Amino acid sequence: MIHSVSNSVYSTISQNLPFYRLHNFDPYPYLEHAIFTRNGGVSQAPFRSLNLSTSVGDSLQAVKQNVRHACQAVNATLNQTVSCHLIHGADVLTINKANRQQVMGQADGLITSDPNIYLFLRFGDCTPLIFFDPIQHAIGLTHAGWRGTMKNAAGATVRAMVNQLGCRPKNIMAVIGPAIGPCCYEVGQDVIAAATETFVDSASLFTHRNGNVDHAHFDMWEANRRQLAAAGVEQIIQTGLCTACRTDEFFSHRAEKGSTGRFGVIIGLKGDA
Repeated sequence: MIHSVSNSVYSTISQNLPFYRLHNFDPYPYLEHAIFTRNGGVSQAPFRSLNLSTSVGDSLQAVKQNVRHACQAVNATLNQTVSCHLIHGADVLTINKANRQQVMGQADGLITSDPNIYLFLRFGDCTPLIFFDPIQHAIGLTHAGWRGTMKNAAGATVRAMVNQLGCRPKNIMAVIGPAIGPCCYEVGQDVIAAATETFVDSASLFTHRNGNVDHAHFDMWEANRRQLAAAGVEQIIQTGLCTACRTDEFFSHRAEKGSTGRFGVIIGLKGDA
């Protein structure tokens, strides 16, 4: 069970809403970001309390109030946020002032270098990948579940930042956010087989327990770290927070047997970036 909090993040509060921030991002005052917990909102059980998703059966009115509160915590308005329809893939959309909409098309990654655009995605065990290039003033936010990880959503986001925004991989800071950890993520042969096709030395990403060869615990954190490193990212930050262990702080689809909400991550560049 993983209960410790990595020294890469710290808890803070704004507008009476608790959330996590990254120490590595503190030197950049023009960068707004937040990894929200499940706490501080108005939703009722089983979505208690800061559920930020309208797709899980929660009251629409409650979700809207939670989203407004989350936006206020990072000094953004709802109209400045950009989300997308998550499809567990590796498609990455480049957002700018000309094409931005509150909800874009189907994708699992968003990138931008335009100020006053706040990338906003929701999670409930899948891995949040947060990207920031302080040289190009570029940001990214990606949703990587096991399917997206097998499609290398991490590497796809880095390539998009290089090709679309002029970034260099060595300048990008990449954060592996709160997600289900290897302590809790038991998977079957479909994931094991997919990893065998995707990763060199895939066996090292799995831990078999009690001699069960048909199931294993998958280290999705390490899988994404390897893909980021292979893409040329040198600054990789692990938050080390397992959503399934920490249902006091995060929603976990696995630990709560599908009846739960989604926490959010927001990142954006202020207008003076």
